[in-house]
Amino acid sequence: MSQELSAEEHTGHPTAGQYFRIAVILCVITAVEVGVFYVEFLGHWMIPILFILSASKFTLVAMYYMHLKFDHKLFTYLFVAGFILAALIISFLLLLFGVYS
Repeated sequence: MSQELSAEEHTGHPTAGQYFRIAVILCVITAVEVGVFYVEFLGHWMIPILFILSASKFTLVAMYYMHLKFDHKLFTYLFVAGFILAALIISFLLLLFGVYS
């Protein structure tokens, strides 16, 4: 009986094809990040662009490869809260050292 329940719980997981599509999307985002790094006219806009691209990669990895999309919502809230806290700390440190340097 417990095996039947565990099999029912895991029916929503992605297939191998979906994992492959996510991997391709991650590769494309990484290629865009590398390309953005070499575009000189972006200037100071490079940091927010790279941050947004990195955050989108983080979200894809956390939701699909770490299975947060299919787990209890509490895990997602805790993970997102940690990410927001880290993003705020990094942003304030960039602001702090950017102003005083």
